[in-house]
Amino acid sequence: MKGPQELFSQLQGQFGQFVPDMAKAARDDFEAQARATVTSILARLDLVTREEFDAQQAVLLKTREKVEALELCVAELEQRQQG
Repeated sequence: MKGPQELFSQLQGQFGQFVPDMAKAARDDFEAQARATVTSILARLDLVTREEFDAQQAVLLKTREKVEALELCVAELEQRQQG
């Protein structure tokens, strides 16, 4: 028959084998939950791709150039009207 110390050591060794598996399972579960949460948040943010952003930036630049050209035309027309 095994003594209490020997039995305790055996149980401790067996439990020690399960702890890494339990820790890995907990970590994997946490990573899966975190990934799902981040994906859900990003989906709700209505983000655009870099290509869409660059395209809109180009449109904005052209629009700004047209507005500046129109402002010059209006200023010239106002000067002609005054002079």
